Amino acid sequence: MKVVAINGSARRDGNTALLINHVFAELERERIGTEMVQLSGEVIRGCTACYRCFASKDRKCAVSTESGDVVNDCVAKIVAADGVIIASPTYFADVSAETKAIIDRVGMVGRANPGLYRRKVGAAVVAVRRAGAIHVFDTINHFFLISEMIIPGSSYWNLGIGRNVGEVEGDQEGVTTMTELGRNMAWLLKKIGE
Repeated sequence: MKVVAINGSARRDGNTALLINHVFAELERERIGTEMVQLSGEVIRGCTACYRCFASKDRKCAVSTESGDVVNDCVAKIVAADGVIIASPTYFADVSAETKAIIDRVGMVGRANPGLYRRKVGAAVVAVRRAGAIHVFDTINHFFLISEMIIPGSSYWNLGIGRNVGEVEGDQEGVTTMTELGRNMAWLLKKIGE
């Protein structure tokens, strides 16, 4: 079994990555493989609604082919994984631009190839300074739900509070939430795999 995390933060190894790592620690304890894709430094164009993915049905975004960005790599990693984490910092009460581009384009490829992500386990992870995290959480979960994925819960909404890199480690409730999310995700993955 494997879980891939798409980290939509502009900060490589920042608070969003730290939160993902708490989830990963629990998954790895249960011998579930993990991989983090960090979008920091990547230039990812948004969906152009060209609908070429519907014509080709090849599990690829045509925009990626033209621009050389990471979207098709993300699609392939999601297809190969049993579980998916999409993580984002909170930017003006929503996901980062990179996260939104991934959701739109990966989502469109999924719609063009029905059932592509069906019954995979999906979990949102959100880093926030103060407010707006619930909207980010909802945005990511809407992608999972329309993709027919299964979402595990945790002991609180999947968010950690902190601004400067490392501050989320001081949010004990946030760290506990990520730990519980990892445990619940591992349990669910194993149940589905039985």
